[in-house]
Parts: sequence; structure tokens; C-alpha cells
Amino acid sequence: MNKKDTALIGAGYWGKNIARNLYDLGVLHSICDASEQTLKRKKEKYPHVQLCKEISEVLENDKIANVFIAAPAAKHYEIAKKALENGKNVFVEKPLALDLKDGEKLVRLADQKGKVLFVGHILHYHSASIKIKEMISQGTIGRLQYIYSNRLNLGKIRREENILWSFAPHDISLILGLTGEEPDELDSTGSYFLHPDIADITVTNMKFPSGISAHIFVSWLNPFKEQKLVVAGSAGMLVFDDTKDIDEKLVLYPHTIEWKDGFPIPKKAEGLNIRLSDTWEEPLKAECLAFLESAKTGKKAVTSGEEGLKVLRALRKCQESLEQKQRSHSAVKTEAVKVEEEKYFAHPTAFVDEGAEIGAGTKIWHFSHIYKGAKIGEKCIMGQNVSIADGVTMGNNVKIQNNVSVYTGTTIEDDVFLGPSCVLTNVTNPRSQVLRHSLYETTVMRRGATVGANATIVCGITLGRYCFIAAGSVVAKDVPDYALMMGVPGKQKGWMSRHGHMLKNPDKDGIMLCPESGFRYKEVEPGVLKCLDLDEDAPLPENLKVGKVLYDEFKKK
Repeated sequence: MNKKDTALIGAGYWGKNIARNLYDLGVLHSICDASEQTLKRKKEKYPHVQLCKEISEVLENDKIANVFIAAPAAKHYEIAKKALENGKNVFVEKPLALDLKDGEKLVRLADQKGKVLFVGHILHYHSASIKIKEMISQGTIGRLQYIYSNRLNLGKIRREENILWSFAPHDISLILGLTGEEPDELDSTGSYFLHPDIADITVTNMKFPSGISAHIFVSWLNPFKEQKLVVAGSAGMLVFDDTKDIDEKLVLYPHTIEWKDGFPIPKKAEGLNIRLSDTWEEPLKAECLAFLESAKTGKKAVTSGEEGLKVLRALRKCQESLEQKQRSHSAVKTEAVKVEEEKYFAHPTAFVDEGAEIGAGTKIWHFSHIYKGAKIGEKCIMGQNVSIADGVTMGNNVKIQNNVSVYTGTTIEDDVFLGPSCVLTNVTNPRSQVLRHSLYETTVMRRGATVGANATIVCGITLGRYCFIAAGSVVAKDVPDYALMMGVPGKQKGWMSRHGHMLKNPDKDGIMLCPESGFRYKEVEPGVLKCLDLDEDAPLPENLKVGKVLYDEFKKK
């Protein structure tokens, strides 16, 4: 008959499961919990087990040799320390502690007292994990290359610890066990939705000295439960899905990569379910038995205090990575606020030379450069990697997309749009050997002009008001107001409304309607289009400044 010499401290969310297993194993002596309601429920379920609210009653009881701690993580160190000092063997639910130094103190104290310190990294005692280790050691999947783990749920959300410390210890522990080494590179990124300082989602990347990589994705804001581990080797892959039935939890995919004519070609194979029911045991029960055996023999378990310390080191590095990114993000926001005080926004990676003039409300994004002498109006937007040279003059509400360089000699009026990677020039006949810095040619973009993505505008020309240069076109001649230019070389293919719609089907009076605004347009003389309802220099009415219908809908009509 088993000796009832084991106590449980904390019988709530997870502790109730430990209580059940210890009771079934016949070793449960006492349950300690601060909640009267919890103790009442345990009294009904385990009438012969002693109950108490004070931890000291457990620690000072000579009949208790072993203590399970399932209290909140913030209390692990304090309770485990007192238990060891009172000569108890200690099982601590993950993580061992929240502070690396505290974890080191616990390991030293256990050694000094000659007691067992055991950490609740339950995955090591799961039949699937045991089988994975066995198959790796037998070479079933070849050389271990990559591991990734998803542990997602819409479950208990904690405030004493973030998702990294709540969910990831299990996966970190198992991955360290599978690789047999500690990572030499570790990086974590977090997302914060419910509290500005407590991550709800984290993604962790680990690299090991042997070249193995690992990836861990944890979240307590997922719409469904997912507990999946993928172990990839040179000769196959193992997928452990703990949400499946017993004999479907572990699947071997003997996929391989073959090289043909210097190219890697994946060779897929049918998945093979690995039978676990023959050796199945509830993981928590197996874990409890492992601790009790370790306490009995003094032999270190797979999840000893030293193992818990390795996991704690990895968690600490992950946390430092999260905090560093938070500090960087805060610095970016602080820098943005500083520049906003100067009436415009510039991302910290942007360069704004002293002497550049920038209007209020303008935004300058990543890796852009505004040179000394450039003049930029109000409420303009410069995308990523935009360069505005000395001497460029730009009006208000100009939008320039990513990867555009605007060279000296260019004048841009209000409301101009320059699409991604469009090309502007300022010398018609450039030669590297011939210096023409004083001979830059003037290019003028009149109000409301649009230049499409990857279009090229040869210098020395004027783009008329509200003209539209189609994507990829090359334009080398002056463009009339409202003209639609397409092709290489660019040729006029029609007229465009101020709202960016091709004008068609003139009535008997030659009037064409914009399908979005309803404005009327007419070619008042050959090659000259006018808007009959609004002057070209007048602002749009407020109700027409926001598009409300997709372009495809206009096409259908």
C-alpha cells in the first residue's frame, strides 16, 4: 500500500487535476488552498484528505515528505524555497520561477538539502513525446533539422504572467530535450492587445549550435484549441497533434527531398499513424509517478531542477527580447511625438536634412531622405525609400509611394500622385564623364496629375492638370490637362475625369459625364478638355473627397 506522505499546495485551475491523480495513486495526505470554496469542494470529493488554508501547516508536518506546488507562478519561488528548507521533496508546476536568479537559488538549495526538485514540464511524460525521442534516436527521420510548435487557445488569461511564461515553457522544455542542447540564438516578438505590458501572443525563434532551428507560436486569443508539434528531419517528419484521438496523435510522414539537375524536389509520402494506445498512460499521472519515484530513489528525473533552470534561461532571454522590442517601439513613438511637435511626422529611420522646409501634417516614412533645400507643402505623404532632392518644390496633399526619387529641377503642384517605383529624371542625355549639375532640366507636374506605378517621365516636360499616366508608360512630351497616356512611348488614349475615370460616350453637345462625381466635361477646342462644373483650381466638395464605390462596379456599369 502506498504511503500517504504527499501534499498539494494550490488545488484550483490545474491543481485539481494533480489532486485527482495523487488521490488515485493513494499518496495524497493534505490539500492546501486559500479558497474556502475550493476546500469545500475537495472535502466532498476527498473526505479522508486533510485540508488547510495555511501553507505552514503543510511544511511543518513531519508526516509529509513530498510537496506539489500548483500555485500562481509568482509564488513558486517563495513556496518552493520554504518547502526545501523544511526538508521536503518539491514538485513545482512550470515555470520553476519567474526570475533566473531565484531558479538558481532553488537548485542550489535542493542540492544542499539533498532533496529532489522537480519541474512540471508535462510533455516529457506524454506517450507521443516519448515515442518521438525514441524515433529520433533510432534515426527514423534522419538528422534533426527543424522543430515548430503551436500552442493556441481561447482559455484562461493570466495577469501575473504573460503568454510566453504561461504557455511556452512546455514547448521550450520539450524542444531542449529533443535537441539535447541549449540555443545560442533566441528572439521573441510579442503582441499586446488586452494590456500594454502583458503579451497575449508571442512568436519565438531559436537556433542551436548544431544548426537545428525551432519556432514557437503561443496565444491565448485563438478561436480554437491547437497543440501541435512538427519535428522535421532529413528523412521524414513527425507531427504530434494533442487534440486528436490517441492513435491519431502522432503521425510519421516519410517525406524526403531529392536533388535532380541541381534542383531540390520534394517527394511526398503517405502519413503513417503511430500506435500509442498500447503504452498509453495519462501524462499527468506518469509525471506524478516520475516525481514520486525520483523522491523515493533520489535519482534525478528528466525534468529535474537543472532542466527547469535551462528552460528558465531560455525564457529569460525571450523576455529580454520582448522587452527590448517594447523599448524600441516606445522610442519610435517618442521620436514621432518629438517630430510632431515640429508640425510634421518623420519616422526615426528617415533623414530630414537641416534646411529642408516641410509643411504641417506631412508624413515621411521609413528610410526616406529629404535633402537640404527641398520645399514640401502641407499634408503630403512620402512612402518608404523616397528621396526628395535639393531644389525640389512640392505643393500640398502630394502623395508619393515607395521607391521614388524626385530630382532637382522638378516642381510638383498640389494633389499630385506618384505611384510606386515610378521614374523621374532631370538630364535628357546623362553621361557619367560629363558634369551637368548646372544644366538640370525642369519638369513640372501640374495640380492633380497621377503617375502610375513603374511609369517613366522623361525630364523637361509638363504634365497637365489631372492627367493620368498609366502604369509602365514612358512619357517624353508635354501632356494636356486630363489626358490619359498609355504605352511605350506614351500616347494619348482618351480623357480622364478629375476622379480618375475614363470619359466616354459624349452626347450630341460633346459633353461627357464622370460616373463617380457626375461632373460634366467637354473638349472646348481640339486637344483641350474643360470641366464645366468645377474650376480646375477649386477644391473638391467635401462629399466627393472620399471614394465610396469600388472601381470594378463602375466598370460593370
